[in-house]
Parts: sequence; structure tokens; C-alpha cells
Amino acid sequence: MARLAREGAIRPRPEGLRAIPDLPFAPGPPPAADTDTLAVTWAGHASWIVRIGGLTVLTDPVWSRRIFGIPPRITPVGVRWEDLPPVDAVVISHNHYDHLDAPTLKRLPRDTPLFVPAGLGRWFRRRRFHHVTELDWWEAAEYKGVRFDFVPAHHWSKRGLTDTCRSLWGGWVLGDRRQRRLYFAGDTGYGHWFKEIGRRYPDIDLALLPIGAYAPRWWLQDVHTDPEEAVQAFADLGALRMAPMHWAAFVLSAEPVLEPLTRVRAAWARAGHPREDLWDLPVGGSRVLAAS
Repeated sequence: MARLAREGAIRPRPEGLRAIPDLPFAPGPPPAADTDTLAVTWAGHASWIVRIGGLTVLTDPVWSRRIFGIPPRITPVGVRWEDLPPVDAVVISHNHYDHLDAPTLKRLPRDTPLFVPAGLGRWFRRRRFHHVTELDWWEAAEYKGVRFDFVPAHHWSKRGLTDTCRSLWGGWVLGDRRQRRLYFAGDTGYGHWFKEIGRRYPDIDLALLPIGAYAPRWWLQDVHTDPEEAVQAFADLGALRMAPMHWAAFVLSAEPVLEPLTRVRAAWARAGHPREDLWDLPVGGSRVLAAS
């Protein structure tokens, strides 16, 4: 903490904030989808509306303007809550406030199926949710034809003063009966686990990977991928497409607000991946992968 204060590296410098009006923002309702399509809509940060196997699944839903401990949103939520289709299930990657938002979850019916890391079920049951599935790494559950696999990440958990790493953290692989697969990484640093996930779940159709909140590297490298590491993680996974996330919604670290996008596009081009396979959506943007 002393080094952060000395370097002034907790938030971007003023010049790094001037691009806030230029952040990509295209709000709109999610597209229509059926059991044969895989569709995603980026609501902002790590919140996605995923349509897979006929279900609507929310990832780490945060619809609040403010969350504990950080400045307010710099872009609004990309999809109004009123425009959401009925929510069939929710997946949570870990318990940090920018991924587990109590006011947003309070809006959900208490019988909503929730898939959460091991050790976190009690938090939801205290709030009267009664369809809660806790999973350890490499464990899976199925709901209405969609499989939910909890996979490793390199991060941590903490919500109060005495609960550091008392619950698990990780990502999710969602799969339907047609063998469509979507990988939601949650929060993670870069490492060998991406290759192992790719080995166990080949031909991932879409990887939702974090590209922001990475500076300074000496502090955040272990827990947040930077844009270049995210592109390498995509290659390690053997995924077919990548959609960046975890940027453009909250100011969490010291990099300029538009830098994650410019760096991920440059890294993608250097790696020689097809441009159409990088789904660099604006907040509120959607893409549909129709049945082949």
C-alpha cells in the first residue's frame, strides 16, 4: 500500500480519464434466440446475458451504479433491467463486490437457480435463495439441458474483514445438447490452467475473457490478465472466438480507460487471428452465433 501511495498508481492520471466520453456504448435489448443459437449481450464489466440451449443465463450480474469501495460507473449498464428476458439461471465467479452485487441479486425471484463457487452458498441462502448449487473446480451440474462446469482461475475472494479466501473463485464453461460451449473466465491472472481448460473442453465456441484492471503489473499481475495475456489465454484455450470484458464500466486500476481496447486489438492482429473472431463489443452490444 505504501508503494501504491508513493507511485500514485491506484487510478489513472487525468489524461487517462479524458477518453471516458469515447468509451464504446451502444445500449439495446438482447436479441431473440432459440435453442439452436448461442447469443451474448455485454451489459458491462463481467455482466453478460448469455442465451444458450434455450436458457437465459446472467454472469456476475451488477446493475448498480455504485458498488462498495470504488467510484461510480463510467458507462451506464448496457441493458435496462426491464428489457431482460426472463432469467433462467445465474452464475457467480467469486464474491468481490464488482462481481457479486447484493442490490442486483435482490431483484431476482428467490427461486432463481444460482450456480456459485464452493463456500458461497450460505451467503445466498441467508438471502432466501433456495435453488443454490455450490461447485468445486472441475465439478459440474446440469439444468434443463445446459451443463454448468466450474473451472479454475488464479484470483482470490474477500467480502468482509474475516472471510479472506473462505470461498472459492473460478470461471464457468456452459454447454448445451448440441455441444456448443461458452467459457466465462470471471477474474483471473494468466497461467497453465487455460491450456488445461482447453484440453478438457475442446472447441470452445466463445471465450469471455477479462482485459482490464491490470496496472500496475507488479501489484495485479497474479490476479488480472492484461490484454496481451488475454489473447494468449484465448490461444491456450483453443477457443474459436473471444469477447473481451472487465473494462469500460468501472475505474479499478491505473491504466488509461481506453488502453485495454487498443492493446487487445493490437495483440490480436500481431497473433494473426481473424479479425471477425474478436467480438470487441460496446457496452450493450450483442452477437449471435446461429446454428451451423
